Formats: sequence, C-alpha cells, structure tokens
Amino acid sequence: MHGSKRRNLVESGQESPLDFAMQQQSKSTMAMVRDALKRGDTVLAYQPIHQAADMSKVAFYEGLIRVLDDTGRIIPAGDFMGAVEMDEVGRLIDCASLRAGLRALELNPSLRLSINMSARSIGYPQWKQILNRGISRDAKVGERLILEITESSAMQMPEIVTVFMGEFQDRGVTFALDDFGAGHTAFRYLKEFYFDIVKIDGQFVRGVHEDPNNQVLMEALINLAGTFDMFTVAETVETAGEAAWLAAAGIDCLQGYYLGAPTLTPPWQRDGVKAAAKKASG
Repeated sequence: MHGSKRRNLVESGQESPLDFAMQQQSKSTMAMVRDALKRGDTVLAYQPIHQAADMSKVAFYEGLIRVLDDTGRIIPAGDFMGAVEMDEVGRLIDCASLRAGLRALELNPSLRLSINMSARSIGYPQWKQILNRGISRDAKVGERLILEITESSAMQMPEIVTVFMGEFQDRGVTFALDDFGAGHTAFRYLKEFYFDIVKIDGQFVRGVHEDPNNQVLMEALINLAGTFDMFTVAETVETAGEAAWLAAAGIDCLQGYYLGAPTLTPPWQRDGVKAAAKKASG
C-alpha cells in the first residue's frame, strides 16, 4: 500500500517526503546565510600557495570566505555555494569576501592575497564600489590583490570579463583563472582574456605522479599556460609524490593540504598575538 502511494506521488509529479525535506533544509540553510550576511558574520580563512622551486616559501595566500550561523558555527560552503551563483546572496558573499580581503591587505603591507569572485559581480554596483574604494585609498593594495574567477563563471560573459580585466589590470590588479581545465574555455577567449595566473583544476593533480594520463594532461596544460605567458598553480596538492612530480614538470606554485590547510589564524595574526603576549608578560 505504501509503495503504491509513493509510486502514485512520483507519477503525478508530487514531491516525495525526502525531496521535500531536502528542499526545506536547503531553504533553511539559505536563510541562515542571508541572516549571517546581514549581521556581518563572515571571516576569511587563509590558505598558502607555495613556490614549487622552494616549497618553504609562500608566494601568496588565498582568502576563502567562511559564513557563520548565530552560534558561531561555520555553515558548510557545500550546503549553499552551488545555489547562490544566480542569486543576490552570491553577490553579497563576494562583497563580504572582497571587503575582508582589502582590509587584510591594508593591515599587512607584505601580504599578497587572492580573493574569489563571480563574473556576475562585475555588474553589481556595491561590489564594484568596494573594489574602487579599496584601490583608491592605497594603490599598493591593488598591486597585491589577485582576483580569482572560475573558468565556468568567466565563460558565461567573456566580453564583460575581458573589459573588466583590462580596466583593473591597468590599476595593478592581478587576475587568476580558477579551476582551469574543468570547464570549456574557448581558446580564442583564453588568448583575449590575458589572465596573469591559471590555477589548474585538482582533477589533473590527484595521483599525477602515478597516473600517466594525468601526466600527459598536466604537461599539456602547463605548456599551454606558458605559451600565453601565464603563471601556473596546481590546486589540491595532497601528497609529497604529487608535489615532487609537479615541481619537476615545471609548475610555478602549489596549493593544497600537503602544503597547508586554510586557517582562520594565519602566520601574521599568530605573530601579532605572540608579540602582544610577550609585551604583556614583560
């Protein structure tokens, strides 16, 4: 009887109880994200990107936005990031991320930082105002800012992205093409975009030291980036074997848990806490 009722619901186009529960949970999560953004309950987690030639040296950091609920718990990005690209919530997340990144750059003159953005935020007035204001206050901030645009996002509106990049590259901002190889970049756009950095998607990195197919693909992507004079970063590097193979293959930088996980207390903040504690004890 119950099975018959379920089949009738499905055949009539009505939602199953499980589908309904999942949708309600998704709505609840989105409501928590909206509330957190209104309260300003967002922080950046910082992940280091290391030089491949000398893995002890950090080339720059990536600032990854974290959204907190009203108890201070981090709302998992996987629960909402895929749903916000077309929503204003996505633009507000980009605003919070950029605002926090610019503040970190202003406070730390030696910091070089990348911040994620959607191509859709280019036309969002508030986001553009935050960017213009941050760069206008201190031109050197712009010179240390890297804006990361995913390949899929850039390809949604390539002409707009190209114009935007040209405007802000002239003001010192660096641009990175994120998740390179995961989407469907047309080569003519790759030529016209003039990205400074390409971050090669982790699917080509996983087990690359043992996977001949990934080795061929990785070498091709590194060579393609080199042809267009773009700096290369391998994403999601998780083992010493991957790191060693990538360095030997000519990758410029490495990012992943093998080199360092995202942290809410980056080295410069820890150093400041230690200095304050030493001063207080003295």
